[in-house]
Amino acid sequence: MAPRRLKPGQIAEMFRRFEKADPAPEGELDYVNPYTLLVAVVLSAQATDSGVNRATGPLFKVADTPQKMVELGETELTSYIRTIGLYRMKAKNVIGLSKILIEKHGGEVPDDRSALEALPGVGRKTANVVLNIAFGEPTIAVDTHLFRVSNRTGLAPGKTPLEVELKLEKAVPPEYKRHAHHWLILHGRYVCKARKPECPRCLIADLCLFTPKTVSSS
Repeated sequence: MAPRRLKPGQIAEMFRRFEKADPAPEGELDYVNPYTLLVAVVLSAQATDSGVNRATGPLFKVADTPQKMVELGETELTSYIRTIGLYRMKAKNVIGLSKILIEKHGGEVPDDRSALEALPGVGRKTANVVLNIAFGEPTIAVDTHLFRVSNRTGLAPGKTPLEVELKLEKAVPPEYKRHAHHWLILHGRYVCKARKPECPRCLIADLCLFTPKTVSSS
């Protein structure tokens, strides 16, 4: 049996409410330019944004360009990001992508998906985040929160992140695509939580197809 899905009118109303509540949502990773955004997103794989921010605060003060990162070196970089999971592999990837940016892109982050995905440690989700935040493209990066919300609400049910992403591309009204993934990620992180969604304070509870809804503990 196919999963239930929200109707176009319900989806438009969902995003209308998201926009009214938070007209200009932003990601929670700290960065100072497209390069540091790219590095932060690479470091955030299987790590929390807050944990990444604690490490990159000091790091970006000394290395906020590919040239400075390469000069810092893998060993020294490791000392800055040691608190982040998989830090050795991530340090290798950051140095590797920094060298490629210098050699092939004049030290600049490319605004091209294929070029981004050719960099070490950069997959489709990371490329989507960079394209959206750094270059204003209406891409949708599907993380665990967005994947859960899309399936649970009936917005764009799918078995894989790519399936969900492609369905969202079709389902989200064009005027909302620029900020869609921020709204959905933040909603999943703080309201539609994995273990116990906070349905009583959810602004789209009447639209959402999730059952049974959780009730207030008060």
